[in-house]
Amino acid sequence: MSDTILELVNLKKSFGDKEVLKGVDLEVKRGEIIGYIGANGAGKSTTVKIMLGMVEGYEGEVIIFNKNIKDTKGEYKKKIGYVPEVSEVYESLTAKEYLTFIGQLYDLDIDTCTKKAKELMNLFGICDYLNTRISTFSKGMRQKLILISSIIHNPEILFLDEPLSGLDANSVMVVKELLEILSKEGKTIFYSSHIMDVVEKISHRIVLLNDGKIVADGSFKELKENSNEGSLEEIFNDITGFNNHKEIADKIAMVIK
Repeated sequence: MSDTILELVNLKKSFGDKEVLKGVDLEVKRGEIIGYIGANGAGKSTTVKIMLGMVEGYEGEVIIFNKNIKDTKGEYKKKIGYVPEVSEVYESLTAKEYLTFIGQLYDLDIDTCTKKAKELMNLFGICDYLNTRISTFSKGMRQKLILISSIIHNPEILFLDEPLSGLDANSVMVVKELLEILSKEGKTIFYSSHIMDVVEKISHRIVLLNDGKIVADGSFKELKENSNEGSLEEIFNDITGFNNHKEIADKIAMVIK
């Protein structure tokens, strides 16, 4: 069995006259943690939504679990998990009702859903809110709930878009450790974020998308050697040509005086 779990072949996508993806080629191995980064509008979210089957009308191929997703009926989705940057949840449901509902979508029985929901909420420190309506949850509590919903069915691929948003420092450490454990178990993590130091620390490979194309792909060490820069943020700025951040900040400071 091939250890390639996900492959993009000459992926292109336009919205009207705007060409968002201009021929993306990417091969991801089982167990890899991929840091997928780029500026706003670079095409990161579009790439992920195409792989999730949420955006159609693209050119090229998306191959997941050795099958072109266009040739499937979406059954591959039962083996993936997703944390979107902006999460929509059924606020009128309790946490238990929501997680049970999500679990059943992935063919888990109610007893298993309930058991996992209780245990996972306890480990994330929100078990006291199991029977509380989501409408009363803070941003951090909602984020924990979304994270739980993305892993409750033990997915093979986990797509994460700013998954640490709103989490407290302790929970951030837990999630970082969890991703490494899942990776060692052969799970594949596709991690998209603007928080460069986190991407730098957790990723096995970093893929930089700029203007709809992949302009860098390698470990942090490899990218660092190729660019002669110190941090991922500096590498990002070097490759994308954005180097006037200090000048802009100075001007903003002058305006608000």
